Amino acid sequence: MSYQDPIYLFLLLPFTLIIYQLLNKKYRYLLLLLVSYGFAYLITGKKIIIIAITSAFVYTIGRAIGSVNDKCKAEVASARKDKELKKKIKSIYNKKSKRVLVFGMVVIILILAVLKYCGFFAESVNYVTNLINGSSPIPVVKLLVPIGISFYSLQAIGYLTDVYWKKTAPEKNFFKLALFLAFFPTIMEGPICSYVDIKDKLFSGEDVRSENLSDGYVRILWGLFKKIIVADRLYVIVNTLFDASANYNGAYIAIAAIAYTVQLYMEFSGCMDIVIGSARLFGITLMENFRQPFLAKNASEFWRRWHISLGVWFKTYIFYPVSMSKMAKKWKQFGTDKLNKYFTRIGLSAMALFPVWFCNGLWHGPKWNYIFYGMYYFVIIMLEQIMEPIRNGFTSRFKIGEKNKIWNGFLLVKTWIIIFTGELFFNASSLKHGFKMFFAMFRDFNLRTFVDGSIFSLGLGRADLVMAMIGAVVVFVVGIIREKNTDMLGSIRGMKLPVRWAIYITLIVCVVIFGAYGPGYQEVDLIYAGF
Repeated sequence: MSYQDPIYLFLLLPFTLIIYQLLNKKYRYLLLLLVSYGFAYLITGKKIIIIAITSAFVYTIGRAIGSVNDKCKAEVASARKDKELKKKIKSIYNKKSKRVLVFGMVVIILILAVLKYCGFFAESVNYVTNLINGSSPIPVVKLLVPIGISFYSLQAIGYLTDVYWKKTAPEKNFFKLALFLAFFPTIMEGPICSYVDIKDKLFSGEDVRSENLSDGYVRILWGLFKKIIVADRLYVIVNTLFDASANYNGAYIAIAAIAYTVQLYMEFSGCMDIVIGSARLFGITLMENFRQPFLAKNASEFWRRWHISLGVWFKTYIFYPVSMSKMAKKWKQFGTDKLNKYFTRIGLSAMALFPVWFCNGLWHGPKWNYIFYGMYYFVIIMLEQIMEPIRNGFTSRFKIGEKNKIWNGFLLVKTWIIIFTGELFFNASSLKHGFKMFFAMFRDFNLRTFVDGSIFSLGLGRADLVMAMIGAVVVFVVGIIREKNTDMLGSIRGMKLPVRWAIYITLIVCVVIFGAYGPGYQEVDLIYAGF
């Protein structure tokens, strides 16, 4: 089952909403928990026990950290005005709670590593030893990974860290914490939620309201529009070109990179629309995961607009802690004494960004091209920072303002090339395959390929390709409107009833008539559900 499945849309959501409204408010979160585990079981089967065990462990560690913090607070209070004693007590208990936190994080990471990465580790070691002495000492065992493990593992680590930082009290109700980790709209593809941000709405049992229903279902329809009108059609072209890339010239490889990037965005952002809309039906507001990423003017801005919840998680729990670490402070001191501000800042950025982008690549899965993908953006973003003084000098000398259309157009195209190239490696079957496709792009590149009609030989008919292109243009135009801080849902909600319903019906008709399903189409799995 997936979010575009009729069972999810026409059975699970409506029946859950009805029962949810009929229940007493204080029991509604239990219904959401039951539905979440039922949904997870339909997707992942008996592996749901991993989610339950992780939830129980995280609950226990959170309470343990909270207990240490409470004891610290009590002893500090008993010390009264003795500042030195208070400082000593805080230091002792901070070390205790930190040890508990580190233990909890290590166990969560080990569970994730064993289930998701043990086969990759064994294959990598065997590859190296095979080159050295022709042996493969480690048996390769690939375990079945429970759905959503990469998402709820990050949420679990974030929750424990927030308890350690005293941003939130440890949850005393196990079932509420279990719901936070397994909430059915978010378990497959996120967004990665912060416990502090979501807990009040998730557990409040807010009544079902008409405005939430209208906003939620419009958002779901918009997500379905992206997914089954655009993404599922482009899948045919992407699959053809990536599977047999050796048979195509440079222009086709460029088409493959562009088509996959658009497909990934339409599918992932469309899924997020369905997820956010599903939660909105119950009065629960989830974090936005995309904000017009293709309007970014550099790689850093692109990642502030793309998969926002993942970026926020890395910034909060890796970038900032590394930036404030003893190693970073030593570098700052060294830079102050021996270097200038520019090199000090570049060194500090590299120190904090390297683990972020290495983990970003590895998080996506046990493949070297994912790790390369993370390092690719690390290098690009570092180059942007290194070149910043030169860029600023250039724009200042030639008096190029922020609103200069030609300059901004150049920046957009440059960023698109960076994005398309990155996604080419991201979707390649291996790192070697990615490099082969990349270099093939520069051989026999013929612009006529884009206009001579040969693109229709890639498995997608003319009508389907035109429909996908129209759908992509519609999404892009809506994105431009949203970029101007226009609240689309608020605007629709404020329209007169006939106009509002005309929009609803148009969306429904588009999805029903122009959706890519039926004879000749296979259901396309959600890409990020595999991460």
